[in-house]
Amino acid sequence: MTENGAGSGRGATAEAGSAEGSGAVIRPHAEDAFANELSALAAADDRPRPARWRLSPWAVATYLLGGTLADGTVITPKYVGPRRIVEVAVTTLATDRALLLLGVPGTAKTWVSEHLAAAVSGDSTLLVQGTAGTPEEAIRYGWNYAQLLAHGPSRDALVPSPVMRAMAEGMTARVEELTRIPADVQDTLITVLSEKTLPIPELGQEVQAVRGFNLIATANDRDRGVNELSSALRRRFNTVVLPLPATPEDEVDIVTRRVEQIGRSLELPAAPDGMAEIRRVVTVFRELRDGLTADGRTKLKSPSGTLSTAEAISVVTNGLALATHFGDGVLRPADVAAGILGAVVRDPSADRVIWQEYLESVVRERDGWKDFYRACREVSA
Repeated sequence: MTENGAGSGRGATAEAGSAEGSGAVIRPHAEDAFANELSALAAADDRPRPARWRLSPWAVATYLLGGTLADGTVITPKYVGPRRIVEVAVTTLATDRALLLLGVPGTAKTWVSEHLAAAVSGDSTLLVQGTAGTPEEAIRYGWNYAQLLAHGPSRDALVPSPVMRAMAEGMTARVEELTRIPADVQDTLITVLSEKTLPIPELGQEVQAVRGFNLIATANDRDRGVNELSSALRRRFNTVVLPLPATPEDEVDIVTRRVEQIGRSLELPAAPDGMAEIRRVVTVFRELRDGLTADGRTKLKSPSGTLSTAEAISVVTNGLALATHFGDGVLRPADVAAGILGAVVRDPSADRVIWQEYLESVVRERDGWKDFYRACREVSA
């Protein structure tokens, strides 16, 4: 479920089985990476489609959750999680309500957002990336100042935002990390979502949304320094909360799939016997995240970091690179130890104590974990 197999943004509880046609691009857009699956779904899809949708809601859900079509085409799962969550999200986009994907970091909000837009509109690139410095123009429109100075305000001088383009073309727009955007800029969306209109007062004109337009926003309210949504704006959204992986098996499956995909894009060979280390990383993250060992016998202190599935993906991918370039190609405890330390110890004073206690009270005594214990002690020294 992630946010970023290495960074904020790539959903990790979400999965991609195989990316097709990537060429020289490091990370193709969803509609390019899975073009064959989308085409197969469109050909087999005989159910009603909302205006300007590329697929029916049933086919969009199948694209995200995976399945096998009547002709034998296998649709790989992009998201591993409750089916009902995906069905509610897809149904929301078929109404006049915008969709807010909410969850702690690492629950695949960005990933799900991208794949929903790809399946619904065939274009996931109408994107506004939210930051503390996102200006109002990023959501409304800007100006080509050379044109503006030469000829004054005109439609030729206007630079449409991704949201404006989506409204005019009946597409799906995306706003990532909505709660990181300043509150006054967030509220620019109120008129867009309630009136389906974007005024252009400089020209005495407006852009009205055509059928097919909708908006997906993502947000998490766990990080420090975020801007709460106003009640007026929150009412314009249907909120769907994406949970962390329900079971260790789900999380191992997610990490394995995503690491395989990222490894192919980086031209890393498949790591033989890598499952043992993937399970170890997932176990460590889940125990520290939950504050309890897997057997339920020992309570633990949780560090300040989120220890998300996305971070687990990053740790394993980095370990695979270490094993490939500086080892024998076999993923071993020493290859993941440093990555785990970096993910756990975010606050050097408090988190280091928590990590040391976990090493000595849990890892040291666990059967089959001696090599991992020694590797962690070495990098923690």
